[in-house]
Amino acid sequence: MPVDYVNSDAAFLSDSIKGTSHEMTYGGALSFLRRKYTRDLKGTDVVVSGVPFDGAVTNRPGCRFGPRAIRGASTELASLEAFPFGIDIFETLGVVDYGDCALNPHDPSSIPEAISNHARGIIASGAKMLTFGGDHFVSYPLIRAHAEAYGPVALVQFDAHCDTWDDGGSPLNHGSMFLHAKEDQLIDVDHSIQVGLRSYNDSDHGFEILTSPWVHRNGVEAVLERIINRVGDRPAYITFDIDCLDPAFAPGTGTPVPGGLASWQALELIRGLKPLKMIGFDLVEVSPAYDHADITAMAAANIAHDWLAVMALKAGAVSKPVGNL
Repeated sequence: MPVDYVNSDAAFLSDSIKGTSHEMTYGGALSFLRRKYTRDLKGTDVVVSGVPFDGAVTNRPGCRFGPRAIRGASTELASLEAFPFGIDIFETLGVVDYGDCALNPHDPSSIPEAISNHARGIIASGAKMLTFGGDHFVSYPLIRAHAEAYGPVALVQFDAHCDTWDDGGSPLNHGSMFLHAKEDQLIDVDHSIQVGLRSYNDSDHGFEILTSPWVHRNGVEAVLERIINRVGDRPAYITFDIDCLDPAFAPGTGTPVPGGLASWQALELIRGLKPLKMIGFDLVEVSPAYDHADITAMAAANIAHDWLAVMALKAGAVSKPVGNL
């Protein structure tokens, strides 16, 4: 009997970047959502790639393995239409897995420019980026490349930490890069917002801040209203640090902080971002060595999956929800 290549290792053997293949969830090549591995970006709407760098962490390392873990956790999602929308994302969106950004870990000074160059090539193709870290520092060179193409971006940051602390000019620090991005005029801070924070800084540096307690008291709809009003029609870059989630839902991260968002809140917030002019999305700080039963990686894969679903809806996919939403 001939091998059914359509339903086996589609990441390598598929002849199209559109459509969905139904493979064994426990076997096969681990591209994100079984998308085709390719660097031919013709007809591509969204490029998935990883940035496996964790040389800027201030606590527990290990999120260099995040992209691999997120890809592995995505296999079940690849086998079904997107909940709650009832759509096959890949009938509408052309999505490929580009693989990982090539880095030289023995030359830290080369890291920022390597990441920016990686992003520049993808952005130049006209595709949007869905990027998996790595630690949160990787957002800085990614934002730099996006700002070169779109102008200063409105940052929508989901995080336990502000990442705007003054580090005295340290070139590699995952707790200060958004202050540097503001100072370097990569971020339109008047249209930027931070959600889920539960760490102290004596200045908001011009960002609107919705702390985690505020989110819990006021609810998802109020948060979405504030995000949409703040960003307006500016090009929006979304960054999601998995430690925005409470450690009960995301233990596998380097700097966990109790009191965070639940998985359901995060997913509802991502699903509500459709009105924004979104130009890119990164998801960072998944550290599988501290995970339990892959729950952090699964949360990350679901968040990224739902962002792709929203992008498919923006591109014209028609939602067919079932049940009471």
